[in-house]
Amino acid sequence: MSTVRLNPVTVKQVKTEESTIPRGVRKIKAPALWKQGYRGDQVVVAVLDTGCQRDHPDLRQQIIGGYNFTNDYNGNHLNYSDNHGHGTHVCGTIAAAGEGVTGVAPKAKLLVLKVVNGTGEGEVEDIVSGIDYAIGWTGPRGEKVRIISMSLGTPDDPPSLHNAIKRAVANNIIVVCAAGNEGDGRSNTQEYNYPGAYEEVVEVGSVSYSQRPSWFSNTNSQLDLVAPGEKVLSTYPGSQYASLSGTSMAAPHVSGALALLIEKHEKERNRRLTEPELYELLIRNTKSLGYPRSQQGHGMLHLNRR
Repeated sequence: MSTVRLNPVTVKQVKTEESTIPRGVRKIKAPALWKQGYRGDQVVVAVLDTGCQRDHPDLRQQIIGGYNFTNDYNGNHLNYSDNHGHGTHVCGTIAAAGEGVTGVAPKAKLLVLKVVNGTGEGEVEDIVSGIDYAIGWTGPRGEKVRIISMSLGTPDDPPSLHNAIKRAVANNIIVVCAAGNEGDGRSNTQEYNYPGAYEEVVEVGSVSYSQRPSWFSNTNSQLDLVAPGEKVLSTYPGSQYASLSGTSMAAPHVSGALALLIEKHEKERNRRLTEPELYELLIRNTKSLGYPRSQQGHGMLHLNRR
């Protein structure tokens, strides 16, 4: 049976004394859309990860629902608390409210789906169940999931996982995935991690704040774009804040950015955008860094370009 594993590259505890806009959030130009009045208001992002600290000051108002698909907490499906740290960090980059840090889309809503246990491992069948749950979920006001964010992966290529991804996309949900951290720093070698390497998803690689490809970031022909993934400051269990590195940290920048773009462009066009339209819109909000396509995809996430 295929197992996914989380492997953030570094962990460092950080205390914030006052509200901070993390460097990555600023680097992708999210504040430019905030100034226009867009903060991802009510856009629902399903985060498939290790859960989330439900009472974290920056996240307690952002969580709209959740479910535990693992055996943690004796299999209590209603307890989707984070007993690892990874999921809380990812959630904060997407939508932290600004008490200690501000996420990319601080008014987005998070559907927390715990598919990875406290040791950082998860079964593919649980991830498939989580994807299907996100597809079928309806919120208290009729909300539907618009974005699925997955900072996890396996070197295997399970057909059931690929089919679940296809179902999500067919339901006009855009799926954002981390590329993986098995890279060797070279653009001419191909490292594939799934679901990131599926053609149907948005595969996100990592760059440093100086816009250089991260040494650990997977390179392959399916890479769509890159975002900051080194020393990313975000929320952490215990109502704390921490800096982590990895493509896991790059992907939620893109998930949050999509929430901003959905709010902005659906208001402007007065209609719901399709998944292909969202992908095209996202790619228009990138800038080339001059690296090979296998290392940067279409380029670095850069909001408010067009």
